[in-house]
Amino acid sequence: MAKEEKGKKEFKPYKPGKLCPKCGSRMAEHEDRYTCGKCGYTEWKRPKQEGGKTAKGNEEEQE
Repeated sequence: MAKEEKGKKEFKPYKPGKLCPKCGSRMAEHEDRYTCGKCGYTEWKRPKQEGGKTAKGNEEEQE
């Protein structure tokens, strides 16, 4: 029996996460936020809107 040749696995390059500004440990990346499991710090991601601008950027233009 001949072994079937399997394709090489493709690995994603390592992407270092954000560091917590309070305690310095790595933060977990969720869909809408970054959270620190050590101290509980949470940083929310800004939702993108049409034109590639963030929601806050659109608010500033309206003022």
